[in-house]
Amino acid sequence: MAYTNIDDPSAYFQTATYSGSNSQQAITNNGNSDLKPDWLWIKQRSSTENHMLVDSTRGVTKYLLSDSTTAEQTVTSRVETLDTDGFTVNGSSNPVNALGGTYVAWQWKANGGTTSSNTDGTLTGGATVQANTDAGFSIITYTGTSQTNPTVGHGLNQAPELVLVKNRDLARNWAVGSTAVGWTKYLDLDTTDAVATSSGYWGNQDPTSTTVGLGTATQTAGNTYDYVMYAFHSVQGYSKFGKYVGNGSTDGSFIYTGFKPAWVMVKQSNTARNWQIFDNKRDGYNIDYMPRLKADTADAEVANSGASMDFVSNGFKLRTSQTGANQSGGTYIYMAFAESSFVTSGGIPTTAR
Repeated sequence: MAYTNIDDPSAYFQTATYSGSNSQQAITNNGNSDLKPDWLWIKQRSSTENHMLVDSTRGVTKYLLSDSTTAEQTVTSRVETLDTDGFTVNGSSNPVNALGGTYVAWQWKANGGTTSSNTDGTLTGGATVQANTDAGFSIITYTGTSQTNPTVGHGLNQAPELVLVKNRDLARNWAVGSTAVGWTKYLDLDTTDAVATSSGYWGNQDPTSTTVGLGTATQTAGNTYDYVMYAFHSVQGYSKFGKYVGNGSTDGSFIYTGFKPAWVMVKQSNTARNWQIFDNKRDGYNIDYMPRLKADTADAEVANSGASMDFVSNGFKLRTSQTGANQSGGTYIYMAFAESSFVTSGGIPTTAR
């Protein structure tokens, strides 16, 4: 049996960096494969600006902010199109294209913008799903009802291990559900808060191979409100969702993923810490301190902060004693996507940088 069915992770996830031009410009990816993003997450690195999240299900004029409770906004002057190999930004919008600004864009492929109706769950009205079963990623939109603890279909072929949910109509926190912390609990993507317990988010229901549980909280399933959910499960050689315990040492914990990471986000779950994002396209990974961005704040990129990790051929190695990623005894959850698999489908090992 092959180690992985994904020999080229760049077909499903890519990071692009670019400089703002104050005028329309196409941002082109440089991975091994062309990638038309279905979920696009942009952050200005050089200044304080909100994270901008769009997807091909809701449309490029519909924005959400990972660092804010703000409801979905409609803006026509930021991302113009999702292109065959990247995307096009318009005008002088500071969040995506200010002259002299530096930016990073994280991009995931779902199903090329093609959605389908899904009635696998008990949620009245079902859901609209855009799923990529090869990559273990789906975009789900649905409308909440007055039901108690319904379930919603996700379109994947195994149970999600992590979901991000946002109420599109109200100013509510982003809800994060994770197998790593358990489905009686939740985290907020837009705050530093520690994990909390509530049956209102997932209805104390573990995800199944067809559905995700919902509670009655307005963060995940309030009556008549519209929602978007991003759902993920691990795919060997491409993605991994899990947890680790820090050791408080510059010779830090090693986290095995089964691939050389391209992107990692970590969050200490047992106390208040930022959601920290690292990738292999911004300067400084391995040997140098890794610059980080924080999903829960509009802050500019922090460079040489000591929050360092090495991306190696089969995982990531913490090189910091800082509490943001490696407090002694601290529990952290993470999500990671690959640059290259540890072993290809043909049995060829991958080397580290």
